[in-house]
This record gives sequence, C-alpha cells and structure tokens, in this order.
Amino acid sequence: MGGAVDELSRFVVAFDADAADVGLSRAAALDDLAQGGAMGQKRAETMAATLARYDRLSADLTTLETAGPFSRAYLAARSRDSEIAAKAWDAFKPALPITFEGAVFAGIGLIAGITGVGATLALLRGLFRRRKSPVAAASA
Repeated sequence: MGGAVDELSRFVVAFDADAADVGLSRAAALDDLAQGGAMGQKRAETMAATLARYDRLSADLTTLETAGPFSRAYLAARSRDSEIAAKAWDAFKPALPITFEGAVFAGIGLIAGITGVGATLALLRGLFRRRKSPVAAASA
C-alpha cells in the first residue's frame, strides 16, 4: 500500500505544480481542465512524462521478474529510477535485526552456550579419565 500511496502522491504533487504554473488553485485547475484551457495543455505535458516513466519502470520490472536471484540483486542495485531505489533502501530492514536488546540476548546466549559446552566436556573428561591403578601408584 505504501508504494501506491507514494505513486498517487506523485500525481497530486505534479497536478498541483501544473496548476501553480498556470496560476490556478487545485479546484480552479480542475474546472479549467474540464473546460479545456491552459491547464489541459500543461497536464498533457506532465502526463506524457508520466507515461514515459511508466513504460521505463514496467520494462525494468519485467527484467527483474525474469532474472535469476543473483542477477536480480545486481539489476536492482543498478536501478534506473533513483527515487524508487532510495525509498526501497530507506524501507529496508535487515533479516537479522541488530538492536541493543538483541545484542544483549545474543551475548547471554553465547556465554550460556560456552558454559554449557565446557561443563559437559568437563563431565565427560571426568568419566573417561584413566584412573591410576593402586599397584602402579605404590610402585612409583
């Protein structure tokens, strides 16, 4: 949904900019557009740019969808649309969330694991340690 809202906001911002360029408010621009005035010409120019961007993004998306996983990562990093790439990077959350709490719990788990393995190895060493026979100890 975020992508749809972002894209719709682009249309609204572009429409408001076109209206301001011809000295109209949003409501007046809508009236002018309906009557075929200067706003219609301005909007046609903006729509041509929007359609060109749509064609470019559609082609990029098709390329990404048909690429393999490693090619896809390479192609995504070299996106021709820097705005989308920047927003995707801003929204990126790593698969391994590194937070203070996560680091503390990981550290506690590491210490507990090392302690548990050490205790188990010490117990096994004690069970399988060769004991000196009393005769060998007396002759020494």
